[in-house]
Amino acid sequence: MADQRISTSVDDLLTAALEGGGDPAKTGRFLMTFKPGAMDAGVKSLTAESGFRVANARDFQGLEASFETAGDADAVVFHEIGVALVGGEAAAQRGLSFGISALDDSPVHSIDPEYFMFANGVNARDYLKGVLNATQMIYAELGAGGLEELSVGSGVSPEVLGVTWGLAACRVPPSNFSGNGIKVAVLDTGFDTGHPEFAGRSFTTNTFVGEPVLDLHGHGTHTTGTACGPKAPGGAIQRYGIGFSVQIFVGKVLTNSGAGSQAQVLAGMDWAIANKCSVISMSLGAQIPVQPSYTSAGAAALTNGCLIIAAAGNASARPNAIQPAGAPANSPTILSVAAVDNALKVAVFSNGGKVDIAGPGVNVFSSYKRPTLHNTLSGTSMATPHVAGCAALWAESNSGLRGAALRAKLIATAKPLGAPASDVGAGLVQAP
Repeated sequence: MADQRISTSVDDLLTAALEGGGDPAKTGRFLMTFKPGAMDAGVKSLTAESGFRVANARDFQGLEASFETAGDADAVVFHEIGVALVGGEAAAQRGLSFGISALDDSPVHSIDPEYFMFANGVNARDYLKGVLNATQMIYAELGAGGLEELSVGSGVSPEVLGVTWGLAACRVPPSNFSGNGIKVAVLDTGFDTGHPEFAGRSFTTNTFVGEPVLDLHGHGTHTTGTACGPKAPGGAIQRYGIGFSVQIFVGKVLTNSGAGSQAQVLAGMDWAIANKCSVISMSLGAQIPVQPSYTSAGAAALTNGCLIIAAAGNASARPNAIQPAGAPANSPTILSVAAVDNALKVAVFSNGGKVDIAGPGVNVFSSYKRPTLHNTLSGTSMATPHVAGCAALWAESNSGLRGAALRAKLIATAKPLGAPASDVGAGLVQAP
């Protein structure tokens, strides 16, 4: 069995979780969330009082928290968001307790188990089949029914000119804004930086999973395309991108197989906030309760003029089985996105409950990894970058629209859909 150190890979953590007979949704490591303003005191308690060997994300080049090169560190601190990852071995050796909030005089808000994360579109069964051929158990434990996004064809859509139905529904074409000067971070499976329709675009990239940023999965290239793609792709291709002038920040927080750990996702959030990305798009998650670490990251984003936008998840089978929004979208500090189809009806797979807004998420045409170049996918993953792209346009329209103000504007200007807020939030996102 692989140990649960900071430097252990996601695949090894998954294998260890399965072989150990424990909860396969958890990595065996822990996340320590500090109280607001208590970060420095928290780090001191880890080092001076508990004797942990601590690495700080700020110490890595480019703020790229590389877990694989963390050496013998017992913990890694994400200073921007007030969270630390603690290795399972180190926690056990020091008798670290978890599951309850800390005492009033402690800098620690809570200590919680770390979970695995997946692209909202990766079938956890298929991913883990290659690890230990334990498909059905993981399927049940992760609640992954319906998580997979449906590919309905590759290449050029039948509608080859004009704009995608999603951009039209969000009133993107008539907008006078392009996202110029706005930093948009997409935290996903990376991006195919050699995609010809993005030639000449400004990219800032980092990987947090021990693999190159290059997207060999396709999910990250698709979501980035919707949020940040070109105005005129060239040839007989419809426009699929919203913020065609934004500064693109690509954070690879999921592997090429579409999986990652909660800490890797948090590292990407920490990096995006440190780089002052006004919009942070996250088409990923897990069917787990609200996580204090994600709530803390969302609050830090708002404080720093950033807005985190996340997919509600695809675990539902409407109308009979509606699942609650997964994490991180279920955190109160993060904007949760549901999916609608081209009739503006909530998608059958779209989760409910804590939903703030909706975006086009069925049969969405966008960029894809080479050699395919384009693909049509469905999921709340596809709805989320529609909201992120429109958020970038609103941010360009008014320098005062940052953080909480940007969130409020998106909600206030959404198109009512005549459906319950628990299904579509305020309605369909609209461009300025």
